[in-house]
Amino acid sequence: MNGELPPLSKSGYETELLKLHEELVHLQEWVKKEGLRIAVIFEGRDAAGKGGVIKRITEPLNPRVCKVVALGVPTEREKTQWYFQRYVPYLPAGGEIILFDRSWYNRAGVEKVMGFCSDEEYNEFLRSCPEFERMLIRSGIILIKYWFSVSDENQEKRFKERISNPLKRWKFSRMDLHSRERWLEYSKAKDAMFEHTDTEDSPWYVVHGDDKKRARLNCISHFLSLIQYEHTDYVDIELKPIDKGEGYVRPTVGFQRFVPNVF
Repeated sequence: MNGELPPLSKSGYETELLKLHEELVHLQEWVKKEGLRIAVIFEGRDAAGKGGVIKRITEPLNPRVCKVVALGVPTEREKTQWYFQRYVPYLPAGGEIILFDRSWYNRAGVEKVMGFCSDEEYNEFLRSCPEFERMLIRSGIILIKYWFSVSDENQEKRFKERISNPLKRWKFSRMDLHSRERWLEYSKAKDAMFEHTDTEDSPWYVVHGDDKKRARLNCISHFLSLIQYEHTDYVDIELKPIDKGEGYVRPTVGFQRFVPNVF
């Protein structure tokens, strides 16, 4: 899809990203003011670019308002709970934006493909997930779901980069190898997931991730378009002179420990 478009220059990308960051800050202030509750789910193929989008969304925002939730492997206790239970504590309160880096859809993807859940558990998830999400929406939560797609050629290219780059090696796991080996199984699982959970109440939005820069800009722009918000008018602030105090003598710098100037 994006292959027909000319390459996006670094300066052009950064200019558009800066505009979107300014809008994200306005959205953040509106969320705080109105007490909105926003939950955004990021799912998709490994190396499809969802992590890069999450990073660009959080970059200009207050981490007390916009939080990322990336849960690890469930504990033995959590495995015995109602499936959605471990995610409920992380749902947004008033004035919060929660970005789920993977979510309850693990059951419809990796758990299904890798055999980490039973067929009964999987089928129950497909039945109950739309109801669970309708309850969230009825409660006032704004729920947005993104699925990131990537071609197998680009995924392989990114996997090789992760393997060879020391700064990205941590991103590559044995599970990535398994997902690569089970490309078709993951495709079938994704199609079944969409069939059951791509509803009018809670639709999936697909992000084409082959072009990272465009994927980031397109996803953030789309996210902003789904929320009705107003720009914040900041009051003028005048910085008064610092009162350094008459007669106060500060301790000498010899009493302090400084970080060495190595660079």
